[in-house]
Amino acid sequence: MSRYRGPRIRVVRRLGELPGLTRRIAKRTNPPGEHGAARQKQSQFDIRLREKQKLRYHYGVTERQLLTLVRRARQSKGATGNFLLSTLERRLDNIVYRLGFAPTIRASRQLVTHGHICVNGRCVDISSFNCQIGDIISINTRTQSQKLVEGFIKSNDRPIPPFLALQPDGKSGRVLQNCSLKDIGLQARPQLSIEHYSRRA
Repeated sequence: MSRYRGPRIRVVRRLGELPGLTRRIAKRTNPPGEHGAARQKQSQFDIRLREKQKLRYHYGVTERQLLTLVRRARQSKGATGNFLLSTLERRLDNIVYRLGFAPTIRASRQLVTHGHICVNGRCVDISSFNCQIGDIISINTRTQSQKLVEGFIKSNDRPIPPFLALQPDGKSGRVLQNCSLKDIGLQARPQLSIEHYSRRA
């Protein structure tokens, strides 16, 4: 499946706040659809499906990408949900968003693919690039890149999560450690996403 390009507020109304998808806030709180307000009871399948969809829409990954990450998480040692979340948070497009260089993850992906972001001094244009602890993410030294990102930095009002550190120049950041669920600001339960894929992974 390709990435979702439809109305984003509709997704927010159905799944809850997704800061990586859009900055807009839904005016209506009931789910979309003719029977959205009357729908109350949820099956176990529906609960797990929604948790999986939260990760997909927030991080902007495809179904195939998420399934691949779930398979890796199931083969890892320790809590599979934490491994899945940590892997998603270490994607380059997500780190660019977390550092305040872009307003959403979708916008940060565009910055990366257009060559405006560097990792350890080398330009990287792959948004799914997996950053490691100690990596330095910076803005390309080109004047065009600097001007483009400066506007986003000035308008950013999100706090920098504890697993990242913004350098004194304000135009680069470092990955300090693996993240935890409380650091990401997303109401998600990644273990339920793992359970959703239990028959396929």
